[in-house]
Amino acid sequence: MTSPLVRVHSLTTRIDAPVEEVFEWHRRPGAIHRLMPPWMPGEARVEATDLADGTAVISLGRGVDWVARHDPAAYEAPHLFTDRLASLRPLSWTHRHEFAADGAATLVTDRIETNVLGRMVDRMIAYRHAQLGADLAAHHRTYAAGRSLTIAVTGSSGTVGQALVPFLTTGGHRVIRLVRGAPEGADQRRWDPSAPAPDLLDGVDAVVHLAGASIAGRFTAAHKAAIRDSRIEPTRRLAEAAARSGVHTFVGASAIGIYGANRRNEVLTESSAPGTGFLADVVADWEAAGRVDGPRNVAVRTGIVQTPAGGALRLQRPLFAAGLGGRLGSGEQWLSWIGIDDLVDVYHRVILDESLTGPVNAVAPEPVTSRDYAQTLAHVLHRPALLPTPALGPRLLLGKEGAEEVALASQRVEPVALADHEFRHPTLGAALRHVLGR
Repeated sequence: MTSPLVRVHSLTTRIDAPVEEVFEWHRRPGAIHRLMPPWMPGEARVEATDLADGTAVISLGRGVDWVARHDPAAYEAPHLFTDRLASLRPLSWTHRHEFAADGAATLVTDRIETNVLGRMVDRMIAYRHAQLGADLAAHHRTYAAGRSLTIAVTGSSGTVGQALVPFLTTGGHRVIRLVRGAPEGADQRRWDPSAPAPDLLDGVDAVVHLAGASIAGRFTAAHKAAIRDSRIEPTRRLAEAAARSGVHTFVGASAIGIYGANRRNEVLTESSAPGTGFLADVVADWEAAGRVDGPRNVAVRTGIVQTPAGGALRLQRPLFAAGLGGRLGSGEQWLSWIGIDDLVDVYHRVILDESLTGPVNAVAPEPVTSRDYAQTLAHVLHRPALLPTPALGPRLLLGKEGAEEVALASQRVEPVALADHEFRHPTLGAALRHVLGR
């Protein structure tokens, strides 16, 4: 009998994939990472290697771990697996993952019995189901169906890499992380950006190059040098290594900064001329460094990524949640944004879709002004947006050049190369509600 202190949280969703495929998705590396809401505390440190009797560990920080042990007595492939909290007493948590065939689809039920209070549990389950359905739909796209590649990724520990790598592995791809330290396991290889080893990319079908020093910070001479030096020559050497190894596809991270800091109301597409300024010059050279003979080359020109796990939203969320948020500067500057999962889908597509080459604008189809962004974020968090940040604030933090090129930049970018792309969250409100669990 259930304790009166324990509540049962349950949700059933129909997923358009066969039950065997849905269950297998959960067994693959990366599933726990894809299902962890970015707005919740914790980081998956250990994945369960077996859904029947494995153990998963989520680090909550300050040396506190959430340890979930799978119960072999409540396991029946491909219809059921169960995990129970084995730490943090007196908390209790029993999570049944149920899968029932519904024709060619699957009824997925999460049933959690817990004394953890609040709406967080229901929000978590809703997020998991939305994420599972959208991820499987992406893996079923025409350009992706039935394909399994070996993909080498740099920058896998960054904000984008931490979302992309588990998406790829749950889709059945093998990912080799190119790391600068000592490799840990067969799916890591040591990468020296100044001199890639001759066999670094042996057996690799595609390279996704995400590594580069963060742009955030005051634009001092040293910071600007780090931005440039971490991108241009390492990209050139890695692209040349890919060509020598016969890699089919080279995908390089890029940025909409190539269009310059202020193009006013001009609609910018992949065919628009580059702008002027430090970031525009760096990004142009960065893209050029990745263009070598041999591999199909794609440069993913990324907008402002929306996730509380990193970037601008990570900084703005607590401010807005406290009711202290508002527009930056005049509020008239254009902000071209993209949700983290839509960015993952764009990378997935450009890796696999042979029709895409050259620059691809990775932005949602509906850019907003800074004023509209502030009002939308405040609305999602049920807070006012009454306290504008004058331009002086970013200039004090970032310096005049950094503020104008990053915080106060205005770029109205459209994803023409992705005109037929199916975005998960084409509107800002939908994207923010998803990543913030609202």
